[in-house]
Amino acid sequence: MVKRFLRIMGQEIRGLHEAAYLLAFFALLSQILGLVRDKLLAYSFGAGGILDIYYAAFRIPDLIFVSVASIVSASVLLPFFIERFNKDEDKGQKFIDNIFSAFFFSIIIISIIVFFMAPWLIKILLPGFANSPELLELIIATRILLLSPIFLGISNFFSSITQMHKRFLVYALSPILYNLGIITGIIFLYPIFGLYGLFWGVVFGSFLHMTIQVPFIIKSGIFPHLKFKIEWNLLFKVIFISLPRTLTLSANQLASFFLIALASFMKAGSISVFSLAFNLQSVPLSIIGVSYSSAIFPTLSKFFVENNKKEFLGQMIDSARHIVFWSIPITVLFIVLRAQIVRTIYGAGNFDWADTRLTAAVLAIFVVSVVGQSLILLFVRAYYAEGKTKKPLFINIISGLIIVALGYVFTKAFFAYPVFAYFLQELLKVSGQLGTSVLVLPLAYSIGVLINTYLHWHMFEKDYPGFTKPVVATLFQSFSASIIMGYTAFIFLRFFNIFFPLTKAWNVFLQGFFAGIVGIIIGTIVLILLKNNEIKEVWSTLHNKFWKSNVIVPDQESL
Repeated sequence: MVKRFLRIMGQEIRGLHEAAYLLAFFALLSQILGLVRDKLLAYSFGAGGILDIYYAAFRIPDLIFVSVASIVSASVLLPFFIERFNKDEDKGQKFIDNIFSAFFFSIIIISIIVFFMAPWLIKILLPGFANSPELLELIIATRILLLSPIFLGISNFFSSITQMHKRFLVYALSPILYNLGIITGIIFLYPIFGLYGLFWGVVFGSFLHMTIQVPFIIKSGIFPHLKFKIEWNLLFKVIFISLPRTLTLSANQLASFFLIALASFMKAGSISVFSLAFNLQSVPLSIIGVSYSSAIFPTLSKFFVENNKKEFLGQMIDSARHIVFWSIPITVLFIVLRAQIVRTIYGAGNFDWADTRLTAAVLAIFVVSVVGQSLILLFVRAYYAEGKTKKPLFINIISGLIIVALGYVFTKAFFAYPVFAYFLQELLKVSGQLGTSVLVLPLAYSIGVLINTYLHWHMFEKDYPGFTKPVVATLFQSFSASIIMGYTAFIFLRFFNIFFPLTKAWNVFLQGFFAGIVGIIIGTIVLILLKNNEIKEVWSTLHNKFWKSNVIVPDQESL
């Protein structure tokens, strides 16, 4: 049984959609555990001060991971490793030792510096906690989490070696073990060590993420060795290539960092609501956007090297059509069923209906940009396949600055202009709710992302004329079917409320589930009547046994 499973995982990829669906399967497993993790956190603490500390403590370690550890990501190192090991294994081992040593010493030194500067950095970067009684707890929590970027960075480095040898299953299990480690911290370590047990659980998950790859690395005979004498000419070449990617990621992280900083000034629980909603909207993003952009990257690189622009454009159009096809219906369903989704996943325990309503409202604003976020990942991968890292960097910096500016302006406007606050509250059905100022943060984020999407799309259309027309055709069909689907689901929510009144969590789930199923059936019928090509391709792909494809695992991009 085990041998057969491993043999299946080692077979060749047969097509874009097969690889994307298999990636989506592994992403779904990881996301389910992530939702279980968030469910336990919400149940145990609710949207309040303790959960604010939990999410705020990730900010500085996460920034270290994105800025330093991304230098040793598989998407950067894998081509170097393959090139050198194909020529000379000794040179390949020397290269591995050199890069690993430089990374290891760098991240250790940076983590030590941040460890001692944590009190000062937190007051600067999370000013809402500067005079808070929870400041000391936040400082200690941040210091504990500084171990995570070290372990996850090493794991990213190891993943280049495991994927070079096509041991994809090993790394595919890493994010699953990461979430299991965090869940262990919530269930077992928190009752023993209190609040800090949560953070030791995160460290434990990071350690598992790394160590699952160690047995194969040792068996392969190319385990990296620490060298104090580093060849900087090799290192600078890697940094030169990875730096734009790192800055591109950092731009979005810094923008999110700023929004969290604004949330720290708001009502207690605002950081929790923002983070829980963001994690929920990341589920369709991971399953659709990350899966398709990761699956297409090797193919785009191949066509670019072969100077086959026609096939390059064709693959981009195909991927964009399917991203739009899947993302728009999910976006509409998330908006219509937002209360049912949030209550089912996070509800009960200390997470009350007030927390549910506010988190659902924030989620509705976030998911508006899921289509854009997914397409941005696709455009960025396309430019990386061409070796053009400056364009996405430039656009992401602009987008990050827009998010920051809008976050600040909207926050000021919310408190200065009651009409603006009333409009948002009424639109999202949270009038009379405390802490509604947090709504402006996802609004700023989504607007910035949509502008980012437009800029990427416009630039790609200029480089590859003909991209827009077929994608817009799919967008029109998907949007039309989704509106009808969403309206149907909304009507049936009221109908099923007769049978499943919102008095129990199980009833909330059944109400949303059946309303969503009816909506999906109607939406599918509309797509069939419109003779939608994507739904035919999906049906064909599901008959091609897509689970027999290799697993190409996307990089871990945050803690």
